[in-house]
Amino acid sequence: MSSSKKTVVPSAREAMNKFKMEAANEVGVSLKQGYNGDLTSKQAGSVGGQMVKKMIEAYENGMK
Repeated sequence: MSSSKKTVVPSAREAMNKFKMEAANEVGVSLKQGYNGDLTSKQAGSVGGQMVKKMIEAYENGMK
């Protein structure tokens, strides 16, 4: 099984990057455009966790 990073919906990449930057800002992590390999695991995890939290909230609000 091969993995592909081909974007199915080109506008989705830009939207996800914007979403990631907003989540990082909310948890106080400074991201730069492109590679952010200098982040600690804690910082990267807090950004990802914030993104998941916001997605769950959006889903739950859509169910009401």
